[in-house]
Amino acid sequence: MATYEIRPLQLKILEILQAVDKTCKEHNLRYYLTAGTMLGAVRHKGFIPWDDDADIAMPRPDYEALIANASQWLPKQYELICAENDNLYPLPFAKVQDAQTTMIERAHLKYLGGVYIDIFPLDGMPDSKISQWWHFFRYQYYKRINYFVYRDPYKHGHGLACVLPLLIQKVYSKENIRHRLRKLQTKYDFDKSHLIVDHDDGLKGILPKDVIGTPTPILFENIELLGVEHPDKYLSQKYGDYRTIPPHDDQHQHNFFYLDLDKPYSDFDESNIEHSI
Repeated sequence: MATYEIRPLQLKILEILQAVDKTCKEHNLRYYLTAGTMLGAVRHKGFIPWDDDADIAMPRPDYEALIANASQWLPKQYELICAENDNLYPLPFAKVQDAQTTMIERAHLKYLGGVYIDIFPLDGMPDSKISQWWHFFRYQYYKRINYFVYRDPYKHGHGLACVLPLLIQKVYSKENIRHRLRKLQTKYDFDKSHLIVDHDDGLKGILPKDVIGTPTPILFENIELLGVEHPDKYLSQKYGDYRTIPPHDDQHQHNFFYLDLDKPYSDFDESNIEHSI
């Protein structure tokens, strides 16, 4: 169980959502609240009470435009980070983070940043089930390789556990695996496809493009943001009976390793960890 107060963190995340919403509207970029954030908007009119992150998704052309221009378009304290602009960033999707805060997600991860929202690209998918299966077989393979490429090989000591990550890091570079993942993600054009996907959801995330439709206003914490056009279809596919609140034992927070909402991550001192959450 997390020991930090969740509501101040949620409010920081909400500020990032508002900044991204404003930027997207100013520059005619499409985005959608997705995953637990869309669920929270529908079921709770805001954050799921125990949720301590936020997710949006953007069609690939809009996602790429935001990456290319974020440093000019976003307010100064917010940074868009992704594998395309940070060689140390280990994920195949982007985040917008608040540089005036500090967060370390897990003790064994070296990446240091601020409180963030996740931004997932939406890509096209073929209609053929066989093509879909083969696509995700390769994607999951390279995604697993990507994990070992970025992992500290000595995370579990200097025994046999070192062998696989060390071997993979000899065969694949970060640039190589990033190129392979991106090539797969962008193989099918979003705007020309009937089916679309957030690759992070895997095969179960494939859905007709008209389900997300046109970005549609929805209230989130009494603020108008943009969600999917047909939330019931979207949430039913993703969660099944999404209106039923799960039992307490299934209500999970991230329990971030280190969190400071008042200090920029650029000033982080490792000695502060002993005074952390």
